[in-house]
Amino acid sequence: MGEKTLSAHCVHVNQDEINLLAKTRTKVSHQPRSNMNNAVGTAPVASLLASGVCVGLGNDGMSNNMFSEMKVAYLLHKATAHDPRAIPGDTVTQLAYQNNARIASLFWPHPLGEIAPGAYADLAILDYYPYTPMTGGNLPWHLIFGVDGTHVNTTIVGGKVLMYDRVLLVLDEESIAAQAAEIAPRVWQRFADLSL
Repeated sequence: MGEKTLSAHCVHVNQDEINLLAKTRTKVSHQPRSNMNNAVGTAPVASLLASGVCVGLGNDGMSNNMFSEMKVAYLLHKATAHDPRAIPGDTVTQLAYQNNARIASLFWPHPLGEIAPGAYADLAILDYYPYTPMTGGNLPWHLIFGVDGTHVNTTIVGGKVLMYDRVLLVLDEESIAAQAAEIAPRVWQRFADLSL
């Protein structure tokens, strides 16, 4: 355990373990949809944060749509706690943006999660036309309830445009999909063979 350790899930941690995570500055990645899918419970995110643990938001491979993960995190904690005030929108966006950037910054040499000279310049441009006013006070709820991965129009990584107007510029999506479809049955067969 330590500053560069990332603990995934942490669904069944007690307060002593939470204190140890905080003391060692170990980071935690919260995976709400995966935990729901496996019916293993809900991580005590509020207790982790209150104890000083840096908690980020992950997806555990459920999909690459982090906007959906944010929405699920927002709703899951309310349902689990039976309290509509549990894990508010600004906390969810803190997990997804500030805390994820803080965790990732431990492993990459340039600034992440900001637009500044010397930063990686990783950006996603979205087509989003809100039906209600968007302000600094309600931005987290627009991100949670209004925006979805389908709104992504353009992506830029390290200053290089990878997708423009929903067209991938650096990958042959059709070829990759065909190759995956060809390989998938063999992969599933390997899992089946292991279970014998």
